[in-house]
Amino acid sequence: MASWSVATFALLEAAVREDVGSGDVTTQLTVPPGLRGAARILTREAGVMAGGTVAAWVFQRIDGELAVEAREDGVALEAGSELLGVSGSVASILTAERLALNFLARLCGIATLTRAFVSSIRGTGARILDTRKTTPGWRELERAAVRAGGGDNHRAGLFDAVLVKENHVHAAGGVALAWRAASGALAGRPVPAFVQIEVRDVRELAEALNAGARRILLDNFSREELTQAVREARAAAPAAVLEASGGVTAANVRSIAETGVDLISIGALTHSARALDLTLLLEGLGSPRMAR
Repeated sequence: MASWSVATFALLEAAVREDVGSGDVTTQLTVPPGLRGAARILTREAGVMAGGTVAAWVFQRIDGELAVEAREDGVALEAGSELLGVSGSVASILTAERLALNFLARLCGIATLTRAFVSSIRGTGARILDTRKTTPGWRELERAAVRAGGGDNHRAGLFDAVLVKENHVHAAGGVALAWRAASGALAGRPVPAFVQIEVRDVRELAEALNAGARRILLDNFSREELTQAVREARAAAPAAVLEASGGVTAANVRSIAETGVDLISIGALTHSARALDLTLLLEGLGSPRMAR
């Protein structure tokens, strides 16, 4: 069984209840009891595999006797490629079909979009990150899909890292005050994955560096501003980790990476990925099992 969090298992269980409810009435009325068969999930377009364990869980949650085999996350898919095979009760396969396809299509879409961004910046040294702009409840699954596409994960939530954003800065009274408050009050607390501050221009960048910040998010900087920011940050603190965020597209991501930033975070990986076009084909129908 997959090692998902309690929250993710709850999401999956809720999805089954939402779709199946009191039973699949169409299948009950049309499929002969005991009919056996097999099915394959195929993609109609190229993409990247993600979510196979989720789809397999769905089939086996509907019927623990179904045999399921899915491709590994991260595998490149050509149009016509098989993602998953399942055999057993035809009624169970058809009941699970749409829910399994929904999870697979969404997660493969995220992995596919991530892989496109990662490929675009190959050789620059920069890395692609996701953000917290995930579908509520789906974060663990969507973060795994980003990894399947070759991207890296940002903080998992509000609890595991410190990221001082624009509104925190405003509330604290300025960049330096916000940084000192955040970084100076960590004694006795669990060690965060990182401590980072967001800046809006090169003036705020200089203020953050002077205050001691060494992981900085450059928010909505133009390419020219990024180039200047990287140059000034490297001169002041060569080991500083610089992240570009905001307005990143397929058309400009390589140009952003070539400024010398270390990280590029892209909300679109999870909030705007298009689902991969998948289909399930039923085949190999056998005779219904005889009642005993």
